[in-house]
Amino acid sequence: MDAYVVPKDGKRCEMDEACGVEVAARGSDPGGASVCRQRPPILRRQSAVSFGCTMAAGCCGTKKQKLNNMNNSICVPSCNGSILTNGCSNGVEMVAQADMCFFCFDVLYSQLYNLEPPKTPSFSNDAYPLFVTWKIGKDKRLRGCIGTFNAMNLQMGLREYAITSAFKDSRFNPITRDEFPKLSVSVSILRHFEEAGDYLDWEVGIHGIRIEFINEKGNKRTATYLPEVAPEQGWDQIQTIDSLLRKGGYKAMISAEMRKSIKLTRYQSEKITISYQDYMNHWNSQRC
Repeated sequence: MDAYVVPKDGKRCEMDEACGVEVAARGSDPGGASVCRQRPPILRRQSAVSFGCTMAAGCCGTKKQKLNNMNNSICVPSCNGSILTNGCSNGVEMVAQADMCFFCFDVLYSQLYNLEPPKTPSFSNDAYPLFVTWKIGKDKRLRGCIGTFNAMNLQMGLREYAITSAFKDSRFNPITRDEFPKLSVSVSILRHFEEAGDYLDWEVGIHGIRIEFINEKGNKRTATYLPEVAPEQGWDQIQTIDSLLRKGGYKAMISAEMRKSIKLTRYQSEKITISYQDYMNHWNSQRC
């Protein structure tokens, strides 16, 4: 499966292919009890006992796709509560923080329960391209993934895309209240964009890639995969390129000449993933 990139105005382009612990007001949980407006009901119950572009393009892979010369699957380790980087750690200050994922959970909860949005978070408000990915269940099935290659201020961008990816990914129904305790969220901050020398000038597991190509009808098309997609699928470079061409709507036979004609931009990312349990632990440590 692939995710969609949505431009800043929220309109999807055609292609062939925000949390404080201060209590501002009080409301009622589904059982009618007076509660802090920002704390999820399931967290309140437990603490009473014992105490997160300009184009549409493929980026998030989930199901193993069948390609010729498929190698064994290569798995990227999970990183609940920690940062998974793709080539960005060489002395460079990290941007991604767990608070960004907690913020996404807060935004989603406020939306699901018709509450006031969470207050402005304390993390950086610098501008970066970003993606928000929701997964569900023990098997971490994709539940929504939307982002932008336009650099957006992080506080507004994460507020926007936490909601957009949860409710407006056209491949899925909107996320529901019942699903909330089963979710995990990932924030990907994209950095270090470079024009590649050719279609092989990038490394699997290090770079995400965005390609531009001319399809069989003479139209320019674009598509992208985030850095983790190829390792998760077990693809080599050519398999990744071929899959991306198909995701971009290329239907003709893929030849060596076609691959050589691709304009490829490589980039790196910082990705942090937080589970609902991590989010619950965070709220228990900062109870109202």
